[in-house]
Amino acid sequence: MGLQKKIHLCIIALLMVTFVNAQDKPASPPEVVSGKINDATISINYGSPSVKGRKIWGELVPFNKVWRAGANEATTFETNKEIMIEGSKLPAGKYSFFIIPNETESIIIFNNEAKQWGAYKYKDKNDQLRVTVKQQITSSPVEKLTYTITENGIVISWDNWNIPIAIK
Repeated sequence: MGLQKKIHLCIIALLMVTFVNAQDKPASPPEVVSGKINDATISINYGSPSVKGRKIWGELVPFNKVWRAGANEATTFETNKEIMIEGSKLPAGKYSFFIIPNETESIIIFNNEAKQWGAYKYKDKNDQLRVTVKQQITSSPVEKLTYTITENGIVISWDNWNIPIAIK
C-alpha cells in the first residue's frame, strides 16, 4: 500500500473518530416514562436536563412564569382513559404539560396543543386543566429532571424539589 493511500486512510479514520465523538448524548436527553394508575395507561415524554451546579428554582426556571416542565420540546402527558388530577377530570388524550412554579406552590397545566417547542407559543386559552399543588423540599438533591409514575400519581423530581401530583 502506498504512502498516499495510508495518509488518506488515516485522515478518514480521524474524521470517523471525530464524528463518533460528536455524537455524544445531548445535554438534555429525551426520556419517556410510562405506567398504570388504576386502569389508565400514562405516558410522559420530556427532555431531562441536569442541574450542573446551577440554581434551578427561581433562576433557571423563573418563578411565576410558564415552564415547559423539561427541556427542548414541551413535555407531553398522555392518558388512554379519563383520570382525576387533584380531584379534577382530565379526559383521555395527549396534552402538553407545563408548570408555573413559585416559592410555595406550583400550577400544573395540561394544554390541548400537544406539539409545541418549549413554552414559547403557549396559549392559556388552550388549557384543558389547571391544578395547584405544593412542592416538597428534598433532603438530597436530584441531578437529572425525573418523572416517576406511582400508584397514586406522578412525582416530578429535580434539584431540591419533589412536585407530587395526585391522580386517580
